[in-house]
Amino acid sequence: MALAATGLTTPRPTGRVDRRHLSRVVGQIGLLQLDSVNVVGRAHDLALFSRLGPHRRGLLTDAAYGRRELIEAWCHEASLVPTAHWPLLAWRRTATLAGRWWTDWAQANHAVIAAAEAQVADRGPLTAAQMEGERVRRGSWWGWDDTKRSLEFLFAIGRLAVANRTGSTGFERSYDLVERVVPAEVLARPEPAHQDARKALLLIAARAQGVATVYDLADHHRQQATAARALVAELAEDGLLVPATVEGWKESAFIHPEASRPRRTEVRALVAPFDPVVWNRRRAERLFGFRYRIEIYTPAPKRVHGYYVLPFVLGDRVVGRVDAKADRKAGVLLAHAAFTEEHASPLAVAEPLAVELVELARFHGLDRVQVGAKGDLAGPLASAVSALHGAGAVT
Repeated sequence: MALAATGLTTPRPTGRVDRRHLSRVVGQIGLLQLDSVNVVGRAHDLALFSRLGPHRRGLLTDAAYGRRELIEAWCHEASLVPTAHWPLLAWRRTATLAGRWWTDWAQANHAVIAAAEAQVADRGPLTAAQMEGERVRRGSWWGWDDTKRSLEFLFAIGRLAVANRTGSTGFERSYDLVERVVPAEVLARPEPAHQDARKALLLIAARAQGVATVYDLADHHRQQATAARALVAELAEDGLLVPATVEGWKESAFIHPEASRPRRTEVRALVAPFDPVVWNRRRAERLFGFRYRIEIYTPAPKRVHGYYVLPFVLGDRVVGRVDAKADRKAGVLLAHAAFTEEHASPLAVAEPLAVELVELARFHGLDRVQVGAKGDLAGPLASAVSALHGAGAVT
């Protein structure tokens, strides 16, 4: 049920992937978490590949920054959400404005914030690098200066919006006034009462998760579980959520009334570290017995599985993981290490994983897959990739 709710059980399109397919995926999971790390591909692009397979690379960019069907927002971390959800997130923008840390900083830096907003109004859209004025970097917040902090504050409270992603990496936020980014018809809609908006988001989460605890539902849009508990109870009382028990779960669960209940699944998908299947680490462990920790910030000698590890879903289980990297200069997708989970057989996992890696490589314009020697799955995977590529394709 959980995998079906995330869209992974829906067969990938066999023809041209278009905006209808994108709309279906985003509508099903409610949001795409953004991430700047581009070791293989960015997490939001990988989430689409997991569900749609190879597709035109500009599909998501056009929807978000061209047609404005999606918009950036803080909800489950930095995310792309359907633009129609903008009014539902007003409570979060208000909460940010009322947050003690932000309030204290904003009061102390009122002049800088006002100047930043005025400059964007006059010259926008602008990236932080394009802003004029003195730039003094600080020791925390990724080295942000007060101008960048001001832009982020104005974005978080809904005074600015992200008009585009640009810069040398193609991922630098370009800020503009909200009224020049969010379509007028969306801004004209009345904002629902905060409790009603939060309930609506919990229902979106329920649809995206299939079966979930209160904690799971709240985490989808980063609501506080303690506050969400009463709202979930009200939704259940109104028949909008169905209470359930799951064997082995300590907490009660809830099911969306329209949740799909497939008898079996035929999933074959590599998923990003910030895919809905695994972004909630506690839920992934509870659902699949899959313990996942991202090791980007772990010193190399202390890493267990690797730098940027993609879990591999096969059937209805997470069966393995691959430490992957795109060597774009060499045209190679590197699988530095590959591991199976305790319940899985390397021989059973190797061939479908090889197929998925080859498709992922082609999606990123890479010529071949190269498998390293680390992990119990490395040998069988190398053989399976070699069979797909031909002799000499794997080292």
